Amino acid sequence: MAMKVKEVADLVGISVRTLHHYDEIGLLTPEQTTDSGYRLYSNENLEMLQQILFLKELGFPLKKISKIISSPSFDRKEALKLHRKMLLEKRGRLDKMIATIDKTILNTEGEIQMSNKEKFEGFDFSHNPYEKEARERWGDETVDKSNAKLGNMSEEEQKAMGDKMNTIYRKLADLRNSSPDSDEAQQAIKEWYDFLNGNFGHHYSLDAFKGLGQMYVEDERFTKNIDQFGKGLARFMRDAMAVYSDNNKN
Repeated sequence: MAMKVKEVADLVGISVRTLHHYDEIGLLTPEQTTDSGYRLYSNENLEMLQQILFLKELGFPLKKISKIISSPSFDRKEALKLHRKMLLEKRGRLDKMIATIDKTILNTEGEIQMSNKEKFEGFDFSHNPYEKEARERWGDETVDKSNAKLGNMSEEEQKAMGDKMNTIYRKLADLRNSSPDSDEAQQAIKEWYDFLNGNFGHHYSLDAFKGLGQMYVEDERFTKNIDQFGKGLARFMRDAMAVYSDNNKN
């Protein structure tokens, strides 16, 4: 039995606007649109919506989801098996982190004594969720060089690099409501450009740097991570990186 857009929204727990957006970008087109303009969704539409939301939960951007589900090789059953495997892995990591939090609470109350190793159980930085995409964009050699450089760093060096990166993010976040072509913004974005070129075994050309900034906005995974330092930071960095690139080409 066909369902109206409001019924689907209530069933799934998403907004009507989200369903309209999915239709507008061709991600989920309703089975039928009546003469009065009502969207009607079939059971097949609901199954595809479930697939879309599974992929979204795993962190895939909508553009990538669209490519996946429209691929001739897409197999829904195999995709579901893969989703289940990935969610089980995620649950395992979360269970470990919850256990670590529980131990940490007891440790702060003086009931147990935690070793330094126990304090970091559940954290896993060995998997980079952007690595596959980076390999597609910049090639295996570039990513392998970056991984090799990071792998050769001591824990202290990696921490120092992370602290430096966060310092730059916070500096840019403080400037995000100013003009991206201001002297302060351009000086801060130069720090970001120098940081990227000095720490990851890969030299970003000015055009690549500008393209990276665009990805900060187009890929919602990047946007979410960057905007935790301040809402709108990813967009500000995109604009500042474009200005820096254009101004320094000559």
